[in-house]
Amino acid sequence: MIEHAFLVGFSKSFGLFYLIAMLVAVVIYAMKPSNKKRFDDASRSIFRDEAGPWQ
Repeated sequence: MIEHAFLVGFSKSFGLFYLIAMLVAVVIYAMKPSNKKRFDDASRSIFRDEAGPWQ
């Protein structure tokens, strides 16, 4: 039978590697030059429908 301490250690290690892999994937996605236009459009979209200051 597998011991509890082994399962806890394995799950902590796997979770750490999983989070590091997800972080790397998100950073690569955010830094891809092909996504620049999409992110620039998203950053300006909140101002697109504004006629002026709120009255």
